[in-house]
Amino acid sequence: MRRAAGRKTWTRRSRPTSSATGKKAEKDDDYKANMKALGPIISRCMRQNNTIDIYEEYFAGEDRDWSSEPPSAKGLAVFRDPNEIKRTATSINWHPEGPTKIAVSYSILNFQDPKFSNARLPVESYIWDVTNPNTPDQALTPPSPLCCLRFNPKSTDTLVGGSYNGLVSFYDLRKSGAPQECSVIEKSHHDPVYDCFWISSKTGNQCASVSTDGNMLWWDTRRLGEPVDALQLSTGKDGAVLGGSAMDYHKEVPTKYVVGTEQGIVLAINLRNRKQNNGIAVYDQNHGKHHGPIYAIHRNQTHTKFFMTVGDWTARVWMEDLKTPIMTTKYHSAYLTSGCWSSTRAGVFFVTRMDGIVDVWDYFYRQNEVAYTHKVGDCALSSIANDATTGRLLSVGDVEGTVALMEVCDSLATPQHNEKSAIGAMLERETKQEKNLELRERDLRRARDKAKGETGETEEEKEAKAQAMEEQLRAVDADFLNMIKEAEDDEATAAAEE
Repeated sequence: MRRAAGRKTWTRRSRPTSSATGKKAEKDDDYKANMKALGPIISRCMRQNNTIDIYEEYFAGEDRDWSSEPPSAKGLAVFRDPNEIKRTATSINWHPEGPTKIAVSYSILNFQDPKFSNARLPVESYIWDVTNPNTPDQALTPPSPLCCLRFNPKSTDTLVGGSYNGLVSFYDLRKSGAPQECSVIEKSHHDPVYDCFWISSKTGNQCASVSTDGNMLWWDTRRLGEPVDALQLSTGKDGAVLGGSAMDYHKEVPTKYVVGTEQGIVLAINLRNRKQNNGIAVYDQNHGKHHGPIYAIHRNQTHTKFFMTVGDWTARVWMEDLKTPIMTTKYHSAYLTSGCWSSTRAGVFFVTRMDGIVDVWDYFYRQNEVAYTHKVGDCALSSIANDATTGRLLSVGDVEGTVALMEVCDSLATPQHNEKSAIGAMLERETKQEKNLELRERDLRRARDKAKGETGETEEEKEAKAQAMEEQLRAVDADFLNMIKEAEDDEATAAAEE
């Protein structure tokens, strides 16, 4: 290439060609000779490249065994509530498209807390960017402090939240932090909305909420003036109404819900069976229920028939077709406040405690002891969430509004070899054992009923009859002793007169 008079001039060999001029160049004798000379050189280079693949993955398809690595976790960041008044981080929800943002709701749940006397009680909840823990990414300003907050998995810029005063509000991050729609107080819950979930629908605008007022409501976020459907959480026709304190919904079972109540009883709701007790199945109300409110309920992400409840001092694993828990953890030394399954490992779940500790259970490793214990802080923990993509990031909230972001090790996040099938077999084995115990109890009950039918008397009637007979014998003995005493007295009197 040469320059002449300020413009570019191209030689014949270096002049760029179009398709037409290219065909003309191919007919040139020099072009044919050069291409013929380059043929052996290119062929040798191609054979040389094919000899060794520099991009070859030598260990592709091989699962590394992390079982020998001791479990551990490390802190990455801390997100503090910017308000001076300390509030509880009531719920944490990860962004559906990746571990980039978390939505944290803040509220004061203590009844008649002295902080309520403050005229300027903060109501804000925040969206945090995990890369910037210093300032919130966006603030949400509901009419009342939020107790729960969730991203919409279909439209990730929208959220739904449940407030302390029972309202349900809808937010669009593309517009502002103010609620775009809000329910009416007369047709909302009358207690705090402790949990809400987006449910599967054609439009992606429907959600469900549960509250301790004993009602479960379904909403369309485009029109929150009144609920689309309502259901009272009762144990039967004339049964008691139970207050919902936790709820879980999985898209793979779109008509089924599991609800934990403040009475410690688990309810399963099947909308396809509304004719029988409004589709509500009541689980064990005796030894199988929790001794206090159920603070968290979560389905296993791999085996969706099984779910976990967290309450009192234990976490319990249930199977939706059985009324009693199939597995129960040992009683912890401190009260449990929340919990969740791992999003990547079928046998791992996390529970938070009131003494500021997170316990990690690994059922693939052992079932009788905690696999790993991590001290987060001195405050009582209130909420926990595991990111749905990598399973390595864990966010934990406490009663002072601080959210700690932790990263667990590969052994607690990477699925182990045959873990899915092994955990499935273990859960099925425990289910079968529980079914056998139920059959045994049923056979014993039938035997007792059969014995009752043959004698025509119940056990209580037999005991009452035996007690009456015993009292009658005592009376006869007393009369006999009185008779003997009177005879002795008469003989003594007659002897004295003689």
